[in-house]
Amino acid sequence: MQLNRPRARRFPFITNVEVTDLQSEAQTMEQLSDLSLFGCQVEAAKPLPAGTKVRIRIVHKGATFAAVGKVANVRPNTSMGIVFTGIEEDAQTVLEKWVAELREHR
Repeated sequence: MQLNRPRARRFPFITNVEVTDLQSEAQTMEQLSDLSLFGCQVEAAKPLPAGTKVRIRIVHKGATFAAVGKVANVRPNTSMGIVFTGIEEDAQTVLEKWVAELREHR
């Protein structure tokens, strides 16, 4: 039995995140609880099912990060773990900067 564990250390990162289900194009505003270079945890009263392909958008301190991802795991009625599957170069730079700042503040 293999556990779904993050590939990189996740850091607490509380901010709003826009999540779009790529199949239905339904958008919701949720709260991010942690972030890593490969994924994030999103607090959601109605998490999307595991395997759902999503687009996320985070705006923080004047910078924007957007990526395509997939719901990797779900905690019913509380949260969903999203793994990033596609990040543009500019967004990758933003993500790396945020994670570096989070590491410094630990």
